[in-house]
Formats: sequence, structure tokens, C-alpha cells
Amino acid sequence: MSVSIAVIQFPGSNTERETLMACRRVGLSPVEFLWNEPVEKLSVFDGYVIVGGFAYEDRSRAGVIAALDPIMTQIKIEAEKGKPILGICNGAQILVESGLLPGLDDHRVGIALTDNKRVKGRHLLGVGYYNTWANLQMSAPSNRCAFTRHLKTGDWINVPLAHGEGRFVVPDELLEKMISNDQTVFQYCDDSGNVVDEFPTNPNGSMHNLAAVCNARGNVMAMMPHPERTENGDAIFSSMKEFIENGNPVSDHTLSFDRPHYKVANYETNGDSSEWVIDMTITDNEAASVHNALNHLGFDVSISRQTHWEISIDGNREAILKEIDATGELYNSNKEFISKTTSTQNTTSYLVRQKEDIIGRAKFESLTKRFEIKDIYEIKRGVIWNVTINSGNFENVLDRVLDTHILFNPLSHECYRIN
Repeated sequence: MSVSIAVIQFPGSNTERETLMACRRVGLSPVEFLWNEPVEKLSVFDGYVIVGGFAYEDRSRAGVIAALDPIMTQIKIEAEKGKPILGICNGAQILVESGLLPGLDDHRVGIALTDNKRVKGRHLLGVGYYNTWANLQMSAPSNRCAFTRHLKTGDWINVPLAHGEGRFVVPDELLEKMISNDQTVFQYCDDSGNVVDEFPTNPNGSMHNLAAVCNARGNVMAMMPHPERTENGDAIFSSMKEFIENGNPVSDHTLSFDRPHYKVANYETNGDSSEWVIDMTITDNEAASVHNALNHLGFDVSISRQTHWEISIDGNREAILKEIDATGELYNSNKEFISKTTSTQNTTSYLVRQKEDIIGRAKFESLTKRFEIKDIYEIKRGVIWNVTINSGNFENVLDRVLDTHILFNPLSHECYRIN
């Protein structure tokens, strides 16, 4: 019996070769499948791997634009049939943003993969992209998931990881349900198999040391590290093969969680702070990608983007702002400039901030320690999305745009309406 696997690639994917090799090592028959091929062709495959890389250059945030691509609608249909679907690194981010994980009703977004933070002893050692080898301990029963059948509970494998937004964020109540449901499949552990919640054992600050999670039925898994890059990870792919050969024996587990509806608050300026709104002198490809994705979904809207800094100072404000400006830390004067918020007809602006403002915290550390600028007591970073409605009911279209989650993930971001 030949087991055919679609290795799905988006613009910016870059680990398809390693994935093809891993599939072949265990006797699978992989076929490269591009995002723009006819989606009906997907149904002939027995399983699917969404590879790593940087789909659409991670614009807006990692995985979200690919998650809205028409091919993912068909992937959801195949998942409902019980077929196994593995998302690796960027593929994991796409599965999370599409709502295929953790598997809530109507594919509602329930978790987030967000910016890395490397923490040891309560000290922030670093943020952003990080690559290393990591130990992954299996914390679920072997038959719980399509990708763990050739491993035992407590086994751990050593595989590479390389990502900038790999930190799992899950509401506490939902995390407890996922743990009791055995959906927290792999956790980062040390060389003795101990799950230690600090760097370097936990390389990205993930809640519960999460490295991979599955859906309730066990046929969809998001894994941030790269099992395809080493023979140490072959058990993931051989398990997938056995799952298919056994007729896709999905679990009868279910998962329910009533995530509170997120309400966008009106933005209120802090009178004690200074605000910088940064515009670009060059084409903003990130805004263009969000604009194109929304247009493809049928929205007649225009999108632009600005960076927002809120700078809290206790001292001579004008002098300190000049010092900050001279460092070049908050914007690149070769392609950016200090501007102001957009105020045009049929346009609303949304300020989006990370709930844990890792970048703002890092810039604060740099300005106060590296550049030794005194009297700064907080830096906050955000992104302003300017949404112009070209046709349709203004408020209705805005609500529908927000419901796509393309501008923010409510699990990892805060969103404020500016005007």
C-alpha cells in the first residue's frame, strides 16, 4: 500500500526538501503541493505536512496570511475526514492561526504562537529568533495522537529548532483542559528528562514548556521544532504512516471552551507620555500583503500601517527625546520618519500591542543600559492598522475584518480603536 503525503508549500516556505527526505526514510510517498494549485486535488492524498519557513514573509504575524488562504479551507475538510495533518514550525503557526488547533467548535482561534522570550531566574536574556537543538519529551499516551504511535510516554527526542515566534500562549482554563485531554503532546525537557520552565531548557518561554500540541481527535498536530531535519524525528513520520495504514483511528475526545468575546476598547492617550507614530518612505510590503489577503477574501478595503511608540519620561522631555532620536533605536531614518496618525474619510485606525510587549521591553533595556539614557521609565511598542472601507456598511465591514484575526490574535494581543 502506497501512502501518499502532500507536502504543502506557501510563498516563503523553505524546508520542503528535508520534509520529503524524512517522509521517504519511513516509506511514505510525498508529493510537493503548492498553495496555488487547484484545491480539489488535495482530496486524493492520505495525509498532509505543512512545512516550515516564512510563509508570506511572516507579514502581519507568522502564519496568519497563509491561514486565510483558500487551500486551508480544504485542509479543514480533510481534517474532518480524520486524515493526519502535521504542521512544522511555520506550518504549526498556520494551523494555530487557522483554528485547526486546539480544535474548538467552528475552528475558533483558541491559542497563539507569539514572540520568543528567553528567561532565566526572572531575567529576560533575549527575545526574537533563536536556533538550537532541543529535547522534546512525550507527555501523552502513544495512541493519543497520529504522530506518537512509535514513541512511549516519557520518551524524549533531540531535534533542531529555529524560530522567532514559537512561544505557545494558552488561556489558563483551556490549558488545563488540554492537559487533562492529553493534547499537550511534547514538552521541552533537559538532558535528564526534567521539564524545567526556564532557559535554556525552555528555549522560547512557552507556557507549560509546550513544543507540540494536537487537536482533540488526535489527527492534527502543531510542532514548533523540526523533526524532519534529523533521523531522531523519524518516529513522528513513521507513526503517521501507521495511523493511515490502520484506517485513521481518530480519538473520541472532545474539547470545549467558551473564550470570552474580545471587545476592542477605545484608545486613550497617556498625558504623561510622548507618542511617536512612524511612517515609511518606501513601500510597506507588510501592509500590502494584508491588503491583498483581505481583498481576496472579498473585502473592498485599503490598508496602511504605522509603528507606534509610547515613551514615558520622568525628566526633561524634549532633551531626552532628542537623545532617543539620536540612537536610531526606535526607527531607521534612512527609510522611516516621525509622522502622525491617519485622519481620512471612511478610515478607522486600530492600535495593536502584544500583551507581553517583549520588543518594547527590549528597547527600554537598550536605551537605558546600552545608551545610558536616564529618566526613561517605560517604552511601549505597537502597530497602527489604518483600515479604509471603500464600499459596504462601515461598521459591519470593520467587524468582519476584525473577525478574520488578520490584524491581531486576541490571545496574544490587545487592540484599541483610535478613531
